[in-house]
Amino acid sequence: MEKSNLLQLIRIKLFEKIENFEKLISETRASSNDTKSSMGDKYETGREMLQQEINNLQVQLNEILKQKDSLKTILPKPSEKAEKGAIVKTEKGLFFISVSLGEIKVENEKIICISPESPLAKAMNGKQKDEVFSLNGMSQAIVEIL
Repeated sequence: MEKSNLLQLIRIKLFEKIENFEKLISETRASSNDTKSSMGDKYETGREMLQQEINNLQVQLNEILKQKDSLKTILPKPSEKAEKGAIVKTEKGLFFISVSLGEIKVENEKIICISPESPLAKAMNGKQKDEVFSLNGMSQAIVEIL
């Protein structure tokens, strides 16, 4: 599996998420403009709820933009140990320490993209092939690092 292909797939997924959030924010703003009526307080309450929804969407969008920026710092080179940018194979699965994106499929393999700040990434941080780490009382051995 080529790390550069994996990085490109993640970039595409993040771009799709960014587009989706921008569209949702735009649609919510449009519906906010459409809610004008003579209902008085109900109108203001509805408008405030829509504004809160826009704010929530904006926070999520900003988080994805941060992930996109963070991804730029990962080079498609092999890793010696579990660290940001490493693909770590354990007995339980394949993990890419990059951004929090969840499970993706690359070349018919499931890879779980996790943030370097996640508990799992912190537990395996600095470990090398054949070393064991523990998380939530469960131990796992690192089988391979790419």
